[in-house]
Amino acid sequence: MIAKAFAPGHISGFFEPVFYLEDLIRTGSRGAGVSISLGALSEVIVEESQKGGIQIFINGKKSPAPVTNLALKYIIGNNPLNVVVKTHLDLPIGQGFGMSAAGALSSCLAICKSLGLSSEDALKAAHMTEVQLRTGLGDVISSFFGGLEIRKSPGLPPWGLIEHIPGQFELVLCVIGKKIDTKKVLDNPALVRKISEYGRLCTKKLLENPSIENFCYQSQIFTKKTGLADKKTLQAIDSVKNLGVASMCMLGNSIFASGKTEKLCRVLSVFGKVYVCCIDEYGARILEE
Repeated sequence: MIAKAFAPGHISGFFEPVFYLEDLIRTGSRGAGVSISLGALSEVIVEESQKGGIQIFINGKKSPAPVTNLALKYIIGNNPLNVVVKTHLDLPIGQGFGMSAAGALSSCLAICKSLGLSSEDALKAAHMTEVQLRTGLGDVISSFFGGLEIRKSPGLPPWGLIEHIPGQFELVLCVIGKKIDTKKVLDNPALVRKISEYGRLCTKKLLENPSIENFCYQSQIFTKKTGLADKKTLQAIDSVKNLGVASMCMLGNSIFASGKTEKLCRVLSVFGKVYVCCIDEYGARILEE
């Protein structure tokens, strides 16, 4: 059995971590972000087998892919299945683009299609894995639904609530520095307190005036107040202030910018590799042959 699925990448502009130690389903984050047209395409091949096992290839290379691996184990359980996953990621992992979440979610959707399970089963497995491994808190649910979202309450439905801001615009992404280990940030109590304070405030301000412009503005406030951005990232953000608005991708040494696309690409290419994308309004989906 072969099935394919796509999950958009997701950029968090700001977030407030919320942990329920005994309940991974309700754990997640409040905040806001945007699902993007660059993401993860996964082909999953499932065969019955006496031994069973999971092999994962990312962009043609065999990979441990811990998030995808554990998410698939949630779905497979004790069934003796041989699973081969071939995932293509459009963007680098560890740069705030939600690629590990998109890889896991697209793989889970594809295997659920093959096994006759629901897309909600795929969402649950990918979300539980993301929060368990501390690789993210809101990327999976955001990627699942797509669009520019405000996560009003954490976790999966019925607890997790999302409000969408309609609109379409191009984004310029720029990878500036080394990867950021999300788990290290989330395991730092002092930093999490500061992130929570400003994440809560920015979410409140965006809900008062839910617009694309205010999302970008609140994202920039969060970036500067939390101290998560290094000097070069802040320089890149400031370099495009006359061409549009920019902010840091949470959590990565990368930024997103919106405005005069061609000029943004030229200016930001000095700082690192540049990508252009738009909002993915459809969310994660099965790709029919």
